[in-house]
Amino acid sequence: MCQLMGMNANTPTDVMFSFAGLATRASEHKDGFGIAFFEDRGVRLFVDPESALHSPVAELVKRYPIRSSHVLAHIRKATQGQVMLQNTHPFVRELWGRYWVFAHNGDLKDFRPRLHGSFRPVGDTDSEHAFCWLMQELAKAHASVPTVDELTHTLAELLPQPARHGTFNCLLGNGQALWAHCSTQLHWLERKHPFGAAHLADEDLTVDFAPHTRPGDRVAIVATQPLTRGEDWAAFAPGELRVFVDGQASRR
Repeated sequence: MCQLMGMNANTPTDVMFSFAGLATRASEHKDGFGIAFFEDRGVRLFVDPESALHSPVAELVKRYPIRSSHVLAHIRKATQGQVMLQNTHPFVRELWGRYWVFAHNGDLKDFRPRLHGSFRPVGDTDSEHAFCWLMQELAKAHASVPTVDELTHTLAELLPQPARHGTFNCLLGNGQALWAHCSTQLHWLERKHPFGAAHLADEDLTVDFAPHTRPGDRVAIVATQPLTRGEDWAAFAPGELRVFVDGQASRR
């Protein structure tokens, strides 16, 4: 299946160390990659159906000076839908005047609920259909812009529904918060003062965060599998939903 990575921080942060760790796993997950990151209320989205190991777009991303408080990334191992640009995660939609970004790891069987609103899939994946349904149900549940706590409560009711149809590990972000739902496998890590060195799990690369951070900085990373060695990654429980705001996690 696919691999997910999300980052949420209380200050714009360089994400390329974590993205490099994710990209090294693209030899197995070779059916496309994507990364979305917020800049204020706007979103930059880079997707390519080529492997992150060989894609010119991935090379562009590695040179781009990404500093963001909210990042979602995905490398794909296709289960449903052809290997095509329109089937490449993350997916983006607008709701309540904000962009929403979604990425999924898993395989949903027979989950094709009716879509009767303005959210429609462009591709033919189970992932994008589930995202459109989720946006539709959020719009139905709230007449105006809800708080993060209200959204978390609604998502806790909605996310188990597609999860009953298979594996539904997913990340959802709107530039205010990052929601992570675990069906089978997700891990998370919080970096804060005192910052130290981190070593990628799949590549001989080490970064010392101490010279590049301040005492008040906080960064949370979510990944399918731990991206680094020697850090305190924690596993999600099956069915667990966590929301990350300003680099801090809370459990629902």
